[in-house]
Amino acid sequence: MSERRVAVTGLGAVSSLGTGARAFADAVRAGRGGVSPIAAFDATGFPHTNACEVHGFEPEGILRRLDAAEWGRSSQFAASAARLAVADSGVDTGRLSAAVAGTVMGTTFGESAVLERLTRQSVEGGLKALDPALVPRAPANRIATAVNAELDLTGEALTIATACAASNYALGYGYDMVRTGEADFMVTGGADSLNRTAHAGFFRLGALAEETCRPFDVNRAGILTAEGGVALFLEPLDEALARGARIYAEVLGYGVTCDARHPVAPDETGITACVRAAHRAAGVDPADIDYICAHGTGTPSNDATEVAAMRAVFGDALPPISSIKSMIGHTMGAAAGFGALICCMALHEGFLPPTTNLTETDPALGAGLDCVPGTGRAASPRIVQNNGFAFGGNNAITVLGRVA
Repeated sequence: MSERRVAVTGLGAVSSLGTGARAFADAVRAGRGGVSPIAAFDATGFPHTNACEVHGFEPEGILRRLDAAEWGRSSQFAASAARLAVADSGVDTGRLSAAVAGTVMGTTFGESAVLERLTRQSVEGGLKALDPALVPRAPANRIATAVNAELDLTGEALTIATACAASNYALGYGYDMVRTGEADFMVTGGADSLNRTAHAGFFRLGALAEETCRPFDVNRAGILTAEGGVALFLEPLDEALARGARIYAEVLGYGVTCDARHPVAPDETGITACVRAAHRAAGVDPADIDYICAHGTGTPSNDATEVAAMRAVFGDALPPISSIKSMIGHTMGAAAGFGALICCMALHEGFLPPTTNLTETDPALGAGLDCVPGTGRAASPRIVQNNGFAFGGNNAITVLGRVA
């Protein structure tokens, strides 16, 4: 069987900027931020108490099959985003249930909020104090399983835990499944929920910003922890065209590498190799890339290493590069998925996503760096690159293109 081209025809988002791809994209384009004081857990004692939290989330208004009370927050995010993506695609749910269709979701911490509650119960009252209703909600595999259960899918349900690059791994995996004919449809994306463990960990690493995330800024200080769920619905391009679907983008290819040189520090050589692998797989040259959605965490080390790696590939012809983490914070395993979603919207609607909170671009990053400061910029990108990097040296980059 010949390889099939793969289209993205549905998008779903649950984020600090709103619910639904439309609300998310409009907020990003306008440069609005989702920062607020932490309410998900008691942040007393932390010098840094801001995060990008999803407020007013009511999964009962989105989900049709799942009982939200029986699932953890990350699973609720994933299933809700997936339901929204399928509705956005226009594919009949009956057809989806009868097809070979599955789910690949990325995560960093899985159902850590559930695990934190179980840990507290154990510490305070011993094993007998554990809530038996909570225990089944703890495994990370529940995140993808929730999507299959919500959509009545019978194909593969895979949760990938390659940390903050996981959603790009998921998108690449789903692309392969559809491209090779192993699946008719795939739901891909990622989900993570705000939790004390991540907040404390990044604070102890010295990677947490006090008030806001400022990627590429001379005064950048780190990330803001965040949460959310994102989903992209994939199907064969020829079938999408035949049914007259709205096609946001075509997945052209992806690259993955793992340099494994340091537990937390990014590696320029490994990232450079990943970019080149993604370009080869997509059949593009650096000159074909019109925009880069950066991993862009806002830490001094990540931004410097990422820009250096991009310059190693693109030279003086580095295209515009921006970071939506300046608005949504670091959504961990969902981060690259949110990047892919906004890349799809940028291709479909004609704009470049901005970097907000950028007052002065760090001169140490080199001259001529266009980070699209402030608000979105009208443009006509044809091919875009979405970066995703993670602790442990896990790198994943996806390349998406506009369908003429």
